[in-house]
Amino acid sequence: MATTHHPTDPDRPARPTHLIAVVGNSPGVGKSTLCRALTDWMRSTGATVDHFEEADILTRPAFRPVAEEFAGGAHSVRPETLVAATRAYVTESRASGTDVLVTDALLPFIPSLVAWGHDEPTIAGVLRQLATAVEPARVTVVYLHDDPTTALRRAVDREGPDWESWYVTKLAASPGTHSVHDLPSAAAHLHHEATLTRRLLAATPWNVLPVDLTDRDTHHTAQHVRRHLAAVLDAIP
Repeated sequence: MATTHHPTDPDRPARPTHLIAVVGNSPGVGKSTLCRALTDWMRSTGATVDHFEEADILTRPAFRPVAEEFAGGAHSVRPETLVAATRAYVTESRASGTDVLVTDALLPFIPSLVAWGHDEPTIAGVLRQLATAVEPARVTVVYLHDDPTTALRRAVDREGPDWESWYVTKLAASPGTHSVHDLPSAAAHLHHEATLTRRLLAATPWNVLPVDLTDRDTHHTAQHVRRHLAAVLDAIP
């Protein structure tokens, strides 16, 4: 990234923070690994980068209302709470002079909204609100896609057999995913959710980078995404 601008520098105009949202169609597709690689790469260019890890939604001050609402008994969060928290996070980041936000499984919350039972028109409306909430930040959604059956097996191999039980139970307990009762039905749900996600993302004003992982390992995935982002972020070498 050729130049870093900070709002507190009177000789340099502030530019919009760039939010890179890394999401995937299934657990086990390598979102967290890619986020770490992108964060290290962009920091090496001199950019100020905030890496928002998946678990950070429970601890970040801007998302405290989200964590409190989820823990309040309903195990769901109102869309307006998600939108307000996202707005607060981006606003705080820009005020602190952060150039790039790399978020792991955060924006645009589609899997959570589906699990909580929201229909497609409602989710589309939430995405429109999120698009307004993050302005003037520029958004790139990196959408990692692999065969759900393969990705779920990879997740089980990595996390152990207890993870499979936890994941299936979690989905089965939510109104929008109550049909899930084993790993094959979880994969079927993820296939459906992927189709919905692609359709919803296509209607947003965001730059969407779909990444098919069928013939790419971790290294080649990171290289591919870096090449794309280099152009988007003004020629990072």
